[in-house]
Amino acid sequence: MPTPIPQPGGPASGGSIMPTRPLFLSALTLSLLSPPAGAQASAVKIGVIMPFSGVYASIGEEGWRGLTLYLDSIGNKVAGRALTLVREDEEADPAVALRKASKLISADRVDLLAGVVLTPSAYALAPVVEKAQVPLVVFNALGNGLTRERGNPYVFRASGTGWQFSHPFGRYVAGKVSKNTFLLGADYSFGRDSVADFKASYTAAGGKVAGEVYTPLGSADFSPYLARIAAAKPDALYAFLSGSDAVLFMKQFVQFGLNKTVKLAVSGEMVDEKLLDSVDRGVAGALSVGPWVQDLDNAQNRLFVGAYRKKYGDAPGVFALRGWDTAHVIVGALKKTGGNVSDKAALLAALRGVTFPSPHGNFRFDPATQNVVHNIYVRQVVVGAGGLTNKTVTFLGSYADPGK
Repeated sequence: MPTPIPQPGGPASGGSIMPTRPLFLSALTLSLLSPPAGAQASAVKIGVIMPFSGVYASIGEEGWRGLTLYLDSIGNKVAGRALTLVREDEEADPAVALRKASKLISADRVDLLAGVVLTPSAYALAPVVEKAQVPLVVFNALGNGLTRERGNPYVFRASGTGWQFSHPFGRYVAGKVSKNTFLLGADYSFGRDSVADFKASYTAAGGKVAGEVYTPLGSADFSPYLARIAAAKPDALYAFLSGSDAVLFMKQFVQFGLNKTVKLAVSGEMVDEKLLDSVDRGVAGALSVGPWVQDLDNAQNRLFVGAYRKKYGDAPGVFALRGWDTAHVIVGALKKTGGNVSDKAALLAALRGVTFPSPHGNFRFDPATQNVVHNIYVRQVVVGAGGLTNKTVTFLGSYADPGK
């Protein structure tokens, strides 16, 4: 079993979002710089695939905000080359994501791809980008297999694997929260990975599972699942849902009165800052696990949170952070290659070796998996001056995914 990597100084060292710019039904090509005449041909093209409609639309918009916010901060240019983004809607549908990626590679001839929320979308894209020799920097898609048995040299993941969050959290919940926990996950590959990883470490630490259910994406009513939770009488609930599914579930959880008897110990996506304003204050006290907390005391976090607040007028969530990191990865690699994207071996080596100070701590890839090595934190929802927010409870350590 992998052990935590010590981190000197601990953490201190280290609703739907309304679109802020027009969305078009077809590909939206955005030049992030107004280059001098003739310079556009030398721009680096980055294809961005994120969901801007459907159940995960808010996640895509947040990712886009974080990604473009970082590019704005460096003048939208690297190694003397302008950066052009070609944006496509993933629609939370793997078949759509595959079609959009093929179009970006074949028709738009992008130099790199970034984005992807759904794990099945990332699984579908992996062999395509390898064959086309177009690197993909994944901004979300946490399914373990992407950088394990499905891993390939052209896939890099800036977000992490479900194991990195759920495994250490399972031990924590068994030791600090409850030995009697109900498990609930979204019914697709990552939702099942998340529950399985939590369950393995939780039961190994002496925890007992009171029940286990999976819910379809876009569920309109969670009452049948909430009834099962109530009937099982657990002390705690571990759950993974995201986007509008998470908002609706949390609202109904409070409406059922379960917040009075069942402790919430959930995946961080369930209580992301961008969702908390849309749920009842009855979720105050909920514990969650994640790679970042808004109150981390480091210079890069202050820069990121401050820049986001200045531009958008509210607090960022983890998906904006992942967009920020994804852009930083690409820019860091292009700096190493001097803007050269033609030498594929050099570009892959540059991506593999990227390191930089991130809002969540030092960013680096594990070269064996090309998956980020992550600091992992336990957070708690509290009522602050501006409403519900998360605060740091404890630092669980820094984890690399164990790989194959």
